[in-house]
Amino acid sequence: MGAFRAPFFMPHKYKIPLSVLVVIHTPDLQVLLINRADAPGYWQSVTGSKAHENEDFAATAVREVMEETGIDVRAAGHHLKDWQLENVYEIYPGWRHRYAPGVTRNTEHLFGLCVPSVTSVRLNPEEHTDWQWLGWREAAEVCFSPSNAEACLLLPRFYRPE
Repeated sequence: MGAFRAPFFMPHKYKIPLSVLVVIHTPDLQVLLINRADAPGYWQSVTGSKAHENEDFAATAVREVMEETGIDVRAAGHHLKDWQLENVYEIYPGWRHRYAPGVTRNTEHLFGLCVPSVTSVRLNPEEHTDWQWLGWREAAEVCFSPSNAEACLLLPRFYRPE
């Protein structure tokens, strides 16, 4: 007689409502925007939630930039700067199913990542379909998210060429 085996169920893993927004830019303030695969025409900077509660925001930023763009934050000539700013916003209703029941707000921590002008981009096709470099003002106009647009407009305050 065989041993009883309980059915195997994967617990539903909800997104943690703590995320990063990373404005990737060049020294001349060209901003990288990526087009969402699940919402074509929704251009944005790199965003992503913490993988676990104890992951610090900088580690989340490093991981998300690599996952979404293939850019290694730690590469020579790349400079990640914590802007020490957070946005708290209502999660779009169409995306609330990704979060635990009752979660309606997300806290987003802002970073800037200065990269050389010749930095190549390798998108994760499951997340994004296209990319473009735009001047910071034009990038702000193209972003679908108001907090992302505001971050693009803040870029000149936080980046000073060395």
